[in-house]
Amino acid sequence: MAATAATCGRVVLARLSHVLVRKRLLSEQTQRNVDAIRFGIESRPGITFGTFLGYSISPLPSNYLFIAYGLTSLPIAFLALPFFVGRLVSYGFWLKTASTVGDRLDLDWFESAHYFVGYFLISQLLLIPIVYCFTRIDWHAAFTEKRLRWLGKLRQ
Repeated sequence: MAATAATCGRVVLARLSHVLVRKRLLSEQTQRNVDAIRFGIESRPGITFGTFLGYSISPLPSNYLFIAYGLTSLPIAFLALPFFVGRLVSYGFWLKTASTVGDRLDLDWFESAHYFVGYFLISQLLLIPIVYCFTRIDWHAAFTEKRLRWLGKLRQ
């Protein structure tokens, strides 16, 4: 149930990113640049599935991945399916692991909560610039020429 809720929430986030940010805030040049990602994702479905699956199993926050993905014009199923599978596996693993460790160490949530709050705040602040950088990378050059290049000033 948790994996389903997490996936549904992220799908809504991606759709809102598409409708509110892409269609209202991004210039046509930025939209074309972000659409170049379609070539890389669609031409390597196995690697894409594995990458998204691996990311969803990791403890890294996934909301920015879905925001960035929502900026593209790709079908959400390319991301939602591996995310759901990864979260289903990882939530089961973390539930069992946390329960076992908690029983052995007799930890209280309130004693360790400040560590989790700090992790959350730092990760959110660090990942906001990553979404901006996502729109500034020349994705066409990244996929066709195999080199990363920063886009110059965008015209509105």
